[in-house]
Order: sequence, then structure tokens, then C-alpha cells
Amino acid sequence: MSNVPPVIRFFPMIEDELKPNLEVIPAGTELWRVHQSKYRPVQFNPRLADIHLKGGRFEGTVLDPYRSLYVADSALTAVAESLLRSVPFLPTGKRKIPYAFVHGRTLSVLRTTRELTLVSLIEEKDLAAVHQTADLLDDERSYPMARRWTSEIRAQAPEAMGLVWQSRRNRPKHSMVLFHDRFEDCHCGALEVLPEQGIADLGSREGVDELDRLLDPLRAEVSKPITW
Repeated sequence: MSNVPPVIRFFPMIEDELKPNLEVIPAGTELWRVHQSKYRPVQFNPRLADIHLKGGRFEGTVLDPYRSLYVADSALTAVAESLLRSVPFLPTGKRKIPYAFVHGRTLSVLRTTRELTLVSLIEEKDLAAVHQTADLLDDERSYPMARRWTSEIRAQAPEAMGLVWQSRRNRPKHSMVLFHDRFEDCHCGALEVLPEQGIADLGSREGVDELDRLLDPLRAEVSKPITW
């Protein structure tokens, strides 16, 4: 007999019958990701969020311990989602991103090698299909509910490899989160790295210059270290 303990499934915990709308991301699609340079571009984040307190909006928890990987449909969307959180406009009309936000980070480009099936949360009808409203995406106080509801969606859409929604910081472009277990189950190597693209060192002079060019339409730029 195997000594491996059985996997305990906590979800679904609700009686609601969710009917998620699915969106297929075609093979050959380029996806962009900002991540710490010490991690590989296709490495899923192993961190689990607290059930009630700290953690990302769609990260796994001890009750549903999947690893996550956030990507976006463009370089600007990935950068905006990662760097513009809680960065206010100054009286000059610009936003100044602290240099610490970019130091030791990389902008990588991935390409899908097969179709990815995601649950769509883009339109109001998509949110209604999973019994939610835009508060799930727009209200930062809803992070614990978003994590819980993601697990409910996962339980009722076992074919879904992630979620896709409208970016809050670069509307109407799209952000996505991918679930590591749905990739492991298919043994598909669904993502490949395009090393010739992206920005290897966002904290370098060249990286900051490129970021400033990317972010200019959103009226944002990186604060330069005083030693430069």
C-alpha cells in the first residue's frame, strides 16, 4: 500500500451552481510577466496566501494549495499591473515609481505552445456567470473573497487552467493568472520563453529608460537613484 496521504478536497463548499464562461488563448500567443530576476520566467510562485489576511488576489491557500503565475497580454499591461499599485499622481500630473520596485526584477516574454482554456471574468455577464460583480476585481478589500471564490470556480471548472480579466491599471487590456496544477495534469509544456525579448534587468539604466518609454502613455516614470 502507498504511504502517500490522500489529497483532501475542500471545494466546492457552496451549493451555488456556477456556470463559468470560458475563453481560449490560442497557441502562439505572447504573454508578458514581471518577476524577481532570481526566478525562472516560467516558474510558478510557490507562495500560498493567508486565507483571511495577506496574499495576492488569486493566489492559492492551504485549503487549495495551487501555485500561481500572473501574466498579461502586453508589456505595458504587465508593467502597469506590477508597478503602479498605490502609486499616486503628483501635482505635476506624473506618477513616480520608487526605484526599489524595479530593482532585481525582470520583464519576461512567454509564448503558449498550445491552447489555454481560462475562465473569463472580463465582462459583467462573465462575472454574473460565477455569481459575482466587479467588486471581486476592483475592491482591494475583497482579496480574501476573491481567493475563496477562485477555489470555488476551480472546483466547478476543472478544465480551466486559469482566469482572465480586464486590467485595473491598463484598461481595457487583459491580465491573467495560471494555475500550476492544471498544467502539471496535462504534461504539456504549454509555455516557452522568448529570451530575445523582454527586459532582463529592469533596474539597469537601460531597463529604466525602456520602462519610462513604456509607461509614458500612463503618465508614469521610475525614480532614478541619486548615485546615477
